[in-house]
Amino acid sequence: MVIKRVGVMSVGKMYGAMCAGIGLLLGVLFAALGSLGASLASAGGGSGLPFAGMGVAAVIVFPLLYGLFGFIGGLIGGAIYNLVAGVVGGIEIETT
Repeated sequence: MVIKRVGVMSVGKMYGAMCAGIGLLLGVLFAALGSLGASLASAGGGSGLPFAGMGVAAVIVFPLLYGLFGFIGGLIGGAIYNLVAGVVGGIEIETT
């Protein structure tokens, strides 16, 4: 079986969903580091609020941005695959 064409929108949605998941993981990591920075800043006598606020924003913003850029990258990648597969012949897969 040879994959000669892919659904560009389907590839875009898959890339977008995968990248949004990665963005969520990175956002949670950034939030954890922001909380650590906030507690270290407040222990030193300063205000740790900016660090904590950036961490919370990262959990929301990172998945959205990563998902959007992943979707756009998937659209472009799917379209390029269709062009190249037309010339080269596609990817051969074996199913059992």
